[in-house]
Amino acid sequence: MRPVAPAHEYDATALAELNNRFSAEGLTLTRTEAFVESHLDDYRVIRDDDGRVVGCVCLDEYSPSLVELVSLAVDPAHHRKGLGARLIAAAVDLAKRRSYPEIFAVSFADDLFQRCGFVAQDVTRYPEKKKRYDRVSADEWTVGQKHCFSRQLNSF
Repeated sequence: MRPVAPAHEYDATALAELNNRFSAEGLTLTRTEAFVESHLDDYRVIRDDDGRVVGCVCLDEYSPSLVELVSLAVDPAHHRKGLGARLIAAAVDLAKRRSYPEIFAVSFADDLFQRCGFVAQDVTRYPEKKKRYDRVSADEWTVGQKHCFSRQLNSF
C-alpha cells in the first residue's frame, strides 16, 4: 500500500466511482465527476501497489473558518486495514495546513472518528450542513443514524 497522496486529474472517474459505490446505501452522498474535478486539490487518496485508488477523502469548505470532511471511502477489499484512519489523518493535516480552526464530519462510523480524535457534536451547530442537505435531497438528512463529529484544529 502506498502512502496517502494528493489526487490527480486522471483520478476523477475512479474517485467518483469509489465514492458512489456507497451512495445507494446512504453511506455517502453521490459525487459527480464534475464535483470531483472541482475539488481535486481537496482530495487525498491511497493507492494499492498497482497504482489503483483504493481509498479517498475530501475537504469541502463552507467558509474560511469551517470545513467538512466528506467522501471518505475505502474499497471493501481493503476494509479493516487502517486506511480510513490514515485518510482521516491526512484530511485533518490538510485542514490544519490550510488554517481551518475546526473540521466536522457526518458519518455512521462513530468509533472510527472517535479513535481519530473527533468528538460527537450536535449537527444543529452547523446550519450550513442542513442547508446543503436540503438542496441535495430532502430525505438525506434523515437517512439512517448518521452522527456528527468535530475536531478542533488549533495548533496552539
